[in-house]
Formats: sequence, structure tokens, C-alpha cells
Amino acid sequence: MLFSKKSLLFALVIGCLLVFTGCASKTSNTSGSASGSSGQGQNKKVVIGAALPDFSDKWLSYLQDGMKNYQKTQPDVDVTYVDAQNDASKQLAQVENFISQKVNAIMIVPVDTVSVKDMVSQANKAHIPIVVVNRMYDGVDKATAYVGSESVKSGIIQMEAIAKTLNGKGNIAIMNGQMGQEAQIKRTEGNKQVVAKNPGMQIVLEGTGSWDRAKGMTLMENWLHSGKKIDAVVSNNDEMAIGAIMAAEAVGKQKDILFAGIDATPDALQYVKSGKLKITVFQNAGGQGKAGLETAIKAAKGEKVEKFNYIPYELVTKDNVEEYVKKWQ
Repeated sequence: MLFSKKSLLFALVIGCLLVFTGCASKTSNTSGSASGSSGQGQNKKVVIGAALPDFSDKWLSYLQDGMKNYQKTQPDVDVTYVDAQNDASKQLAQVENFISQKVNAIMIVPVDTVSVKDMVSQANKAHIPIVVVNRMYDGVDKATAYVGSESVKSGIIQMEAIAKTLNGKGNIAIMNGQMGQEAQIKRTEGNKQVVAKNPGMQIVLEGTGSWDRAKGMTLMENWLHSGKKIDAVVSNNDEMAIGAIMAAEAVGKQKDILFAGIDATPDALQYVKSGKLKITVFQNAGGQGKAGLETAIKAAKGEKVEKFNYIPYELVTKDNVEEYVKKWQ
């Protein structure tokens, strides 16, 4: 009987040891599968930091929607969106914060084309992929990838359509976006390339409405009070063009002036349908947002991505406007 008790006790001890060893082994394996700063373990999501310049900007809100809609199809991806409120130093601090958090990749629509170089450099030093979206600049090739459109082409398309309507003659007023931003610089450059090829056209007025409808309206009011003859107002974006139309309508001069915008926002398309906005140029905000996030996710997972990913611009007139209205539905 004594031997049996000892045997039973020994068996119980061995059994407990086996159970404990098995538990310890299981705990160790689970911990191992989730470890690593890259966040690529089975229980980790891909974390992307999205640094955007201005949540209140209407067109950029469509770009952000493109990101968010694509994000919904990616259950293993978390995206943190931050608003720089058009402050370059604030955006730099936000990117630095993403780096300190060790996100898997960063997407950035730069506030300006100068400060972004430092942000890209810091991300590269931290070995974090960084994808620049929408706004190009000299040195963008240092980023992991660029996703967007070639802004100079939108300015060319826009002014060529106005030149054709005016038969290559007329006084042009150019309404700039926020000065120093890539889109403002390149779109205006494209405008001026076309004017230079048409000796009968001249730029008589130029000023900034900072991408804003109300500011575009104020600028147009000042131009109308100047007494200078204006045949066409060519705006870097639709919002300022709509503001200019409203100012002209207030004094009954909207029918004497052609108005052109860029972006083909839903509001602008209604103005094109009514004939108040002669032309706009479609910039696929949702497409850029989707492609930007898609590229960032691939880079975060270590997949190869194209350095330059271009989304083409398209001319929108009253003849084809319904096609673009459907794109927003």
C-alpha cells in the first residue's frame, strides 16, 4: 500500500510538471508571434500615419474620403489622420510623432514644398516608408513613392481651353492658390506657358485667393473695382472660381467674363452645368487618396512600389459634365 501511495504521488508530480511546461511553452510561442517593432506579427495591424495639411479644405476632404473608403476594405490596417491646419512646423512635429511611435509607414500631403524635405529625411533615417501624395516638389524622389498628378499639366489643359474659346486673344486674370504651394506654382506655370504661345493674350491681373471661395470673391471684387477689362478669370481651383463668379454676379458682369477652375468638385460641376463656369479640370481626389494609402500599405509590408504613380487630369466642359457628376455619386 505504501509503494502504491508513493507511485501515485510521483505520477501526480510528473503530471503537474508536464502541464506547467506545456503552458510555459504555449505562452512563449504566442509572445513570439506578436513581437517585433514592425507590427507585422499575426496579432498586429499595419499602422499608417497620415499627415494632411488642412481638414477644412473641401478638395482635400475628398482626398481623405478616398483614403478612408479604401481603408474600410483593409481590416488589418489602422490609419491615424492628423490636421496640420496649414502650419508647416505643426506638420513637422506630427511627422516626428509618427516616427517616435514607430508607425509602419507615413503618408503626407505637404503643407509646403520646403519643410517636407526634412520630414522625408527624418522618416528615411528611421527606416519608415514615406509616401508623398498630391503635391510634388524638387527632391520628391527621396521619398519612398509619390502619388498624384502633374500640376503643370492641369494649368496647361485649363488655359488651352480658354485660349481656344477666346480665339487666342484676351485679357486674363489669374487667381492663385496659397502662394508657395506646389499646386499653385505649377498650375500657374502651366497657365503662363500657354499665354506665352498666344501673343494676343495677356495677363492683366494676378493675385491669391488661398484656395478659398470667400477670399476668391473678395479678390474678384477688388479686380472689378480696378476698372481693368477682364475677358477670363483662370483660377488655380474651383472654390476660388466660384467665389469670383459670385462677385461678378453681384454686379451683373458674369456674362461678360469666362471663368475656369480646376478639381471638378461636385459644386463646380453644377456651375459647369449651368454655364456659369466655362471649364474645370478633373483631378481625381478619391483616386489619389486610395492610391496613396494602397502604396503606403504595400511599402509598410515590404513590398516593392513604383516611385512615381500618376493620376491623369481630364478636361470637363458642359458637353461631358454629366460623366463627371456620376463619378461623385
